[in-house]
Amino acid sequence: MIRDPYQEDDLKDLVARTSGLQGARRILHAMTGTLIFLAITLLELSKSFTVAALLGVFFVLLASDLIRLRVPRFNVLFFRFFKVLVSPRESDHVASSTWYILGGLIAIAVFRLPAALSGILVLAWADPTASYLGRRWGKRPFLGGTLEGSTAFLAVATLILLLRHPPAVAIASACLMTLAERVAWPFDDNLMLAPACAGTLTLLEWIV
Repeated sequence: MIRDPYQEDDLKDLVARTSGLQGARRILHAMTGTLIFLAITLLELSKSFTVAALLGVFFVLLASDLIRLRVPRFNVLFFRFFKVLVSPRESDHVASSTWYILGGLIAIAVFRLPAALSGILVLAWADPTASYLGRRWGKRPFLGGTLEGSTAFLAVATLILLLRHPPAVAIASACLMTLAERVAWPFDDNLMLAPACAGTLTLLEWIV
């Protein structure tokens, strides 16, 4: 990395301002998955076209991450322009949005579209709801998070999946994904949740 002490000081100040509940970030998280879902369902996009489009978006996001992580000036600009949408960990890591798109891409490429879209919706809505409510009102610890946050995740995931899958499959998948969301994944959970949910739904529908 090219080091510039002045740019590093600016970055530290900007990163310090990104803490808190980050409501705008949660809204963007929900809207991203919802837009993917609506684009595919309303426009009746083919699986191959969707995979190609998401792959293109992923490479653009990844390239921008690699550039800003290599050049401090661009990282400072990134945190300055997107200050309400970024998190502190993204100052020296690939952005969560990049992993988000890759997770959706993997889910759609590997699994049947109904299961993949359900996984994307769970990622879009259950994850930010749990994060926000857990930070805002969470008091009782649970598997590294809070019981309140995990309960919110379970409720939202169950509602989404019940609208799209048989009750037994939906409820079991929601419970498993609530536990999976609390696992310390070696990768960003934005990468893991959609494929994991799609895979769980696929397996349970085959069993049931």
